[in-house]
Amino acid sequence: MATAVETLGKLERRLTISFPVADVRTEVEKRLKKQAKTAKAPGFRPGKVPLKMVAAQYGYQIETDVLNDKVGRAFNDAANENQLRVAGFPKIEPKQDAPEGMLAFDATFEVYPEVSIGDLANVEVETVATEVTDAEIDKTIDILRKQRVHYHTKGEAGEHGTGGEAVAANGDRVTVDFVGTLDGVEFAGGKADNYAFVLGEGRMLPEFEAATVGLKVGESKTFPLAFPEDYHGKDVAGKTAEFTITLKKLEWAHMPEVDAEFAKSLGIEDGSIEKMREDIKVNLEREVKARVKARNKDAVMDALVKSVELDVPNVMIEQDAERLAEMTRQDMAQRGMDVKNLPFPADMFKDKAERRVRLGLILGQLVNDNNLQASQEQVKAQIEDFSQSYEDPKEVLKYYYSDRRRLAEVEALVLEENVVNYVLGKAKVSTKTIAFDELMGSIPQA
Repeated sequence: MATAVETLGKLERRLTISFPVADVRTEVEKRLKKQAKTAKAPGFRPGKVPLKMVAAQYGYQIETDVLNDKVGRAFNDAANENQLRVAGFPKIEPKQDAPEGMLAFDATFEVYPEVSIGDLANVEVETVATEVTDAEIDKTIDILRKQRVHYHTKGEAGEHGTGGEAVAANGDRVTVDFVGTLDGVEFAGGKADNYAFVLGEGRMLPEFEAATVGLKVGESKTFPLAFPEDYHGKDVAGKTAEFTITLKKLEWAHMPEVDAEFAKSLGIEDGSIEKMREDIKVNLEREVKARVKARNKDAVMDALVKSVELDVPNVMIEQDAERLAEMTRQDMAQRGMDVKNLPFPADMFKDKAERRVRLGLILGQLVNDNNLQASQEQVKAQIEDFSQSYEDPKEVLKYYYSDRRRLAEVEALVLEENVVNYVLGKAKVSTKTIAFDELMGSIPQA
């Protein structure tokens, strides 16, 4: 039996459940007798152990199990009777003032909020659009050329001058010996021989690169170098050292020409430059499409969070924060980090968890109200779209359809896309054209 539901807060509720002690005893005795049929003890054949010995060995656990079962069943019955949508798990505490012959417990819990979406026509969403132009194709080709760069000794006869005239400049690969001192004493990590780097890539501190520019092979230079306050080497951070560098080798970067051989190196069998550019454009447009979709999805989600007011159950936030903390721990461990002694307090993830839970409640209501569930046809089409960038699309289909969890991930993506398309079809939508570089530099929210 259960008392009337008490309202303790916006979402917090409490009810008292009770049942006769005799019911518990009857069930405990029933389970003890069943346990006795297979119980073993020294000096007794299986199933012949006295009931008192069985009770001494198993009684506490059986009584605990019976109480948990009785309380759980009573709570579920009471929740169903009162049409309560319970969020998370209730906190159960025994009552000391139960009537004689009865056991009573207080169950404190939270319920799901009522989610009222309202008129989506009043929701404003700013989407983005980006066009892939010849400039983006040219930039991509330059990146591909740099990835295939090779170096020649600078100063050999030819357009790069004579040996005596060759000096280090941005874009050159230099090989140097260097040694650094603090108050005349060498420090750990401040010395290297035959160290190679490319000038202008920012791999070394600016003062170091500036001192290298203009040197000829065999020349040395001594200069002061001020380490930043936030430098990763704590022993030298914020201090000024004296460095001496000697240029050992100087090479200029030779990038491949954009010709048939270059196109063939990118998989264009006939070496067609036009075909190469078209392939690059297709790949860029695929990436742009994915990033635009992610940005626009975030815009829709942000708009929904701002426009729909609801109270979020704390228990759901806490549970999701715990999940996020554990996911972070596992991710870091997989990356080879030692996480045994690293703290992962759930409070660090509370804001993100609150947003995730809030969005989940809103999306769930939208899906149920408007029948936006993912269809089998949509899921298959999504997987087929994934497979387009792989050599064997059939293997990709097999990969997803052979594992229910992988399939569920695709279903979730399709469901989100259904929601996004539905909201965009109802809301006040404006589109902002952004540059390719701005789009590619953005990182969609998780």
